[in-house]
Amino acid sequence: MAPKSTQPIGIELAKRRLITEEDIEKALEYQRSNPTKKLGDIINILHLCDSTKLINAIGEILDEKAILLKETDIKISVADYISLDIAKNNKAIPFEIEAGKIKVCFADTSNKRSIETIRLLLLNKGLVMEKYITFETNIQQILDSLEGFASDNINTNRDITGLVDSVIKTAMEKRASDIHFEPMDDRLRIRYRIDGQLITAVNVDQDKQAQIIGRLKAISNMHQEKQESQDGRIISYPDYNIRVSSQKNVYGEKFVLRLLKKNARIKKIYDLGFPNDDELFKNSFNKKNSITIIAAPTGEGKTTTLYSVIDMLNRSDINITTIEDPVEIRIDGLNQIEVDVKASFSDSLRTVLRQDPDIILVGEIRDTETAEIAMQSGQTGHYVLSTIHTINSIEVITRLRKMGISDYDIASTLATSVSQRLVRKVCPHCGVERDFTEKEKDIMNKIAEKYNVKLNFENKKTYDAIGCEKCNHTGYYDRIGIYEILIINDDIKQMIINGASSIEIQKEALKGSYKPLIIDGLDKVLNGKTTLEELNNKLVIY
Repeated sequence: MAPKSTQPIGIELAKRRLITEEDIEKALEYQRSNPTKKLGDIINILHLCDSTKLINAIGEILDEKAILLKETDIKISVADYISLDIAKNNKAIPFEIEAGKIKVCFADTSNKRSIETIRLLLLNKGLVMEKYITFETNIQQILDSLEGFASDNINTNRDITGLVDSVIKTAMEKRASDIHFEPMDDRLRIRYRIDGQLITAVNVDQDKQAQIIGRLKAISNMHQEKQESQDGRIISYPDYNIRVSSQKNVYGEKFVLRLLKKNARIKKIYDLGFPNDDELFKNSFNKKNSITIIAAPTGEGKTTTLYSVIDMLNRSDINITTIEDPVEIRIDGLNQIEVDVKASFSDSLRTVLRQDPDIILVGEIRDTETAEIAMQSGQTGHYVLSTIHTINSIEVITRLRKMGISDYDIASTLATSVSQRLVRKVCPHCGVERDFTEKEKDIMNKIAEKYNVKLNFENKKTYDAIGCEKCNHTGYYDRIGIYEILIINDDIKQMIINGASSIEIQKEALKGSYKPLIIDGLDKVLNGKTTLEELNNKLVIY
C-alpha cells in the first residue's frame, strides 16, 4: 500500500488524526519483526484505528476506491472468474458484478503486474475490471475460507474411501467437534466446527457427492436407499465415537458428524473457567435434598461442566448414577445409563430411584415429566444435577414455571442455577500484547458500573488475535467458560414463592454474591484470557 503522496502513509494518517505518533511507533516496532507487512495493514492488525475509517483514509491517500472486504461482500463464485491459486498469488478477490463491470479487491494497488494479470484474465471473459483496495489480512482470511484451510491435508484426488478417511482424520487433528458435509448448487462443501466456529475445510467437485454420501452411509450403518433423515454411528476409529446425522436438502443429503473422543480427560472445574473459589464451589454444588441446574444454549459446554462437577464429587462411599443421551465420557466409579428409544429420561429416572442413588445426573430436562420427577428426586433425599436450555441462571426459574413446576417446588428444591457460555481464548502462539484503548476501557467501565462493579486496568494488558497455522488463522485457540452463579438463598426462595418476576429476582440477587455472565466475561478480558471483540461476538455488548 505505497502511497502516491510524498509523505509516508503513517504521517498522512496522523495528519487526519486517525492515529498518533505513539501509534506509528508501535506499528513500526511490529514491522521490524514482520518486514513483509505494510504499515496500513499493521495499524489494522493492532487495532490502532477503526478499520472502516482506516481503509477509507488509505483509499483517499492512494486515490483508490476502498472497501473493508468481508466474506459477506462476496456476491459471486470467485473460482468462476479466476482460480484460487491466481487469487492467492496476486492477493486479489473479485467480489461483485454490476452492469458488465467486475469489482476486484487488491491488497497492493501499486503492484502493476498483478493488476494487469487479473485485468486481462477478466477481459477475456468479457468483463471490465473495477479496482478496489482492502487489507491483506482480509483477503487472506477470505481466501483461506474459500480454498479450505485443511486442503493441504485433504487430497481430493484420492479414491472416495481415502478422501472420506482423510477428511475425518484431519478433523481430529484440527480439534474439530463436528464435520459438516453440505451439498451446494455446484459443489460439496465440507466444514469443520473448531472452538465453536464453522470453518471451510475443503470444497469437493459435485460429481463426487453421491459417492461420498454412499460411503458415509456405509460406515455409519445407515440405509443406502433412504433419503429421509437418519441417525448412525461410526465406530471404526479407535479413539472416537462418531455420531452421524443425515438430513435431505434441496441439493441432496447433508451429513453432520459429531466427534466424541473416547476416554477424554475430564478437566478440573477451575480449568474450565469456573471461579477458582473452593467455598463458592461447595456452596454451589453437593447439596442434599436439592437440584442444581446448569443453563445455556446448545453447544455452550453444559455437559462438560456437569462431568467436571461429578468428577469432583465422585467418592467410593457415594453412589452416583448418570442418565445421558448419549454417554459421552465413561468415568470410573459411576453407573452410567444411556437413554434410547425404549427408555426416555423420565423412564430411566424412575428406575434409577429404585437403585439407592446418592447423586443423580440427568443429562437434560427436556419436558414437564422429566422436570417433575427430577424435582421430586431432589425432595426425597437425593442430589440431582441437570441441564436446561435457557439464556441465563435466573431464567431457569421462568423455564421451570413454564414446564408447570409450582413456585413452592422450585423454591424448596432448586439450590443453585449456573449459566455459562464458551468464548475463544487468545492463541498463545500469535497473540500480540497491547494496552487497552480508551474506547475499550469506556465500554467495559460502563457495563461494570451498571452492576456496581469497579474495574482495575492497572498493569492489565489485552491481546490482538492475529492468526497463525496453530490456530487455523483465527487468532484463537481452545475455549474457556464464562459463568454466572445464582445461589437460591432464603430471600430469593420467598420471592419465588410470592411469584416474583425474573427482573425482581435479579435485583435482589445483585445485592449478594451474584454477578451476571458479562461481569465474569469482562474479568477474563482483563486477565488476557480472551478479547473484548470475542466477548462481544458471544454476548453482543456494544
